[in-house]
Amino acid sequence: MRIALVVNREPHEADVWEGESLLFALRERLGLPGSKNACEQGECGSCSVLLDGRLVCACLVLAVQADGHEVITVEGLGDGDQLHRVQEAFLEAGAVQCGFCTPGLVVATVDLLERVPQPSDDEIREALAGNLCRCTGYAKIFDAVRLAAGIQP
Repeated sequence: MRIALVVNREPHEADVWEGESLLFALRERLGLPGSKNACEQGECGSCSVLLDGRLVCACLVLAVQADGHEVITVEGLGDGDQLHRVQEAFLEAGAVQCGFCTPGLVVATVDLLERVPQPSDDEIREALAGNLCRCTGYAKIFDAVRLAAGIQP
């Protein structure tokens, strides 16, 4: 089946099979490897993308469901060579270790800050609860969210 969608503000078409996930289509059909494939059950958040501005796990969305819709991946957050302020904050705060969970955490943080520009720690905790990181104790990730939000420690 042929689908047409807008990914990172660019129109794309892809041939997909009916049971194929959006994650697979993004990575394998469209060459966008930023969203990571880990649990394939929507439990880890490493495949998080924005679908029509709504945070979703791309492993749980069928590619055919994205037909005619807009997707923003971690690759599409910045502006050309300029990183998004959340991506910059993750780098500055040292919240990037192995990097596997980072794309999903960054996308989830962008979503959070769009909804709640100055989130409390509880709001940060709730917004990132669907994203698992095996390398950190989340302290630097929280620092990065606060930094991107302009919240002083």
